[in-house]
Amino acid sequence: MKTKAAVGLLLVAVTFFTLVGCATNKVDWNARIGTLTFDQAVVELGPPDKQQKLTDGRNVAEWITRFQNAGSVAIGTGFYTHSAGVGIIQSTGPTYYERKLRLTFNTNNVLTAWSRN
Repeated sequence: MKTKAAVGLLLVAVTFFTLVGCATNKVDWNARIGTLTFDQAVVELGPPDKQQKLTDGRNVAEWITRFQNAGSVAIGTGFYTHSAGVGIIQSTGPTYYERKLRLTFNTNNVLTAWSRN
């Protein structure tokens, strides 16, 4: 009986920490339009990966976050009455993707627009 209680408690703890670990602080960029300066963005996000000053004086900066998903292999077995089976799944290899955050600042270096892919 103690084993069932321990397993149940462990399951609850794992679920809790998984949910808490997956929670992220999402930034409300619309609320920051008109208040966030370029310098504040650099302090918060680090130097931009790309930056361009437009002819009208606006500054467009882009921050790129790259993610990698490593390849994986899974092997499993299954039994049903008198028969058994084995399955193997293999991915093709690592995949890469990136997220871009583009912030546009006016001539006073205050945020006027943003976009994310």
